[in-house]
Amino acid sequence: MTSFAYVARDQQGNMQEGTADADNAQALTRQLRERGLWVQRVDIVRGTRTQKNAAAPAAGAETAVKPRRIPGFGKVKSRDLTVFCRQFSTMINAGVSMVHSLTVLEEQAESPNLRGIIREVSYQVQSGESLTRSLSQFPHVFNKLFVGLVRAGEVGGVLDETLNRLATFLEEDLKLRRKVKSAMTYPTLVMIVAILIVVGLVTFIVPKFIALFKDFNIHMPPPTQFLIDCSNFLTNPVYVTILLGTLTLLFVGVNRLRATKSGQRYWDMLLLRLPVFGKLNHRVALARFSRTMSTLMTSGVPILQALETVGGAVDNAVISSALLDAREAVREGERIGDPLKHSKMFPPMVVQMIRIGEETGSLDSMLAKVADFYEAEVDAMLESLTAVMEPILIVCLGGVVGFIVVAMFLPLIAIITTFTK
Repeated sequence: MTSFAYVARDQQGNMQEGTADADNAQALTRQLRERGLWVQRVDIVRGTRTQKNAAAPAAGAETAVKPRRIPGFGKVKSRDLTVFCRQFSTMINAGVSMVHSLTVLEEQAESPNLRGIIREVSYQVQSGESLTRSLSQFPHVFNKLFVGLVRAGEVGGVLDETLNRLATFLEEDLKLRRKVKSAMTYPTLVMIVAILIVVGLVTFIVPKFIALFKDFNIHMPPPTQFLIDCSNFLTNPVYVTILLGTLTLLFVGVNRLRATKSGQRYWDMLLLRLPVFGKLNHRVALARFSRTMSTLMTSGVPILQALETVGGAVDNAVISSALLDAREAVREGERIGDPLKHSKMFPPMVVQMIRIGEETGSLDSMLAKVADFYEAEVDAMLESLTAVMEPILIVCLGGVVGFIVVAMFLPLIAIITTFTK
């Protein structure tokens, strides 16, 4: 017989620790399972050597069999993660064991990447690791926000509620991203088509007219000469190569700059100061901050950990820095609202709502209201922006094409006038 120290959770979600003697870890796990306990970890405390053993094998299996590892898991879509959280929450709430739930989720996952990751997480859970630690092994899929909420659910014994709340958050965040993308899709397509039309006209049509004008040896009006210069530039392989090389170097340089901490900060500051789009980016960041912070606070995540997690979730270095400064101020005993006000990145309404939430003990609900407000603001801005940009782009496209047509017809008029004399 060997003495083991175990950590287990009862049916109410409370954690229990103790020691017991058994022939092996699997036998102890069976004994605890018969008592209605869900084993989290089993350690040998007296024997030939200290080691960790498998805790919670899959249903019908005595030992955990390590699956074949799939190297290089790729990214997983937000929609697949949302479905994963919702289904996981439903099964945990129905009393299905975690390992069996993960097995079912692996079988029905549509994404091959997510399927492989669930398999690895299931194996680690069977081997005695917590769900939080298992998920944290895949930071490119499960970010700090995801892991932090799962940790809060495990510690508080409300994993099903936390997963359900996380699924709702992912749905709202995905909905916000889709709105921004869909609003920008039409203007982007119009711009691409306009550029292709102009390049096609200048590259293939204008040179034919240039050859005609040269035969008549007439003086070119300024608009025509400008168009001819553009055509000569775009039809010259050397100039085109230089242009493409310059654009490539500029693109690589900007990406290298954004890879640095200071460069990313300057880039995000520039995005916030852009006309029209700067306000949109600011409101999107505030909506994400409020929604994320509200979700973390509702799930019972400590305020310092919540601020650190939100700092990495807003996707803006300037606002993230303000949140991390606020975290340090809170650590020293200040309230959240004061450092956020000093950063000048949070409007007075947001600061005031946060102060009221701190005073009344309802910070999570106040932040949820702020998130609803700014999400509605984003919707309104996107609708108005789309309504304004569409006619502007069409007018610009028509103006460019009209300029090309006029520039081509001015020499033709001169030629016709010469023949009539």
